[in-house]
Amino acid sequence: MMIDFLPWDTLLRQYVDEHGRVDYLAWKTQQPHALLDWLQRYKHWHFESNSHTCEQLALWINLYNAFTILTILERYPLKSILPRFLGIPNWLAFLWFFQRQAYHIFGERYSLTQIEHQILRKKLQEPRIHFAIVCASIGCPLLRSGAYFPEQVMQQLDEDAQRFINNYEKVHYDFSTQTLYCNKIFKWYRQDFLKVAPSLPEYISSYLKIDAPLTASTPISYLDYDWSLNQSQ
Repeated sequence: MMIDFLPWDTLLRQYVDEHGRVDYLAWKTQQPHALLDWLQRYKHWHFESNSHTCEQLALWINLYNAFTILTILERYPLKSILPRFLGIPNWLAFLWFFQRQAYHIFGERYSLTQIEHQILRKKLQEPRIHFAIVCASIGCPLLRSGAYFPEQVMQQLDEDAQRFINNYEKVHYDFSTQTLYCNKIFKWYRQDFLKVAPSLPEYISSYLKIDAPLTASTPISYLDYDWSLNQSQ
């Protein structure tokens, strides 16, 4: 038996726009308990860890994003997931956001870090998850306004990769300087992309819709990462 993603899908369709921005205010005002109620159904549920890869990908991407949004809804209103004290970034609080084992599912406690690094990256080894899981910041991939489903997840991840790489704010090529400008996700998770492509520019080239002369030797410059909250207001 697989988790019922339809309640999660319905919430995303209602509160996430086409730019991946979330109407946290409306969500928190109108349905403050809906997401937690859905997740708590599976608190003590038995999950087959050897189930099909597509099932596991859909499951853990949905859970990562749901847990992230749940935490934001609990703390909303806030401007960024990177708190500041007297104008200085509080990196300890930021790391705690990802590393605290706050999420109870399948009879165990998980952190966002565990789900991302131990399950999605190490076990499932699918680099396109980096265009799907979100940390609720503008620099992240755009949050899909719908759930991932096992029978569609490979196509959905391909669409996410296309959308991310062809978004000028995330990736663009400067023909005058022959430089490839990239979101820092490509820097942080470089090794994941290099498992499936000989170089980062060649990985990006396989999705980029403009005809840019990208090769292994194309210089890369990484864009500043925007930690502001991905809210629609």
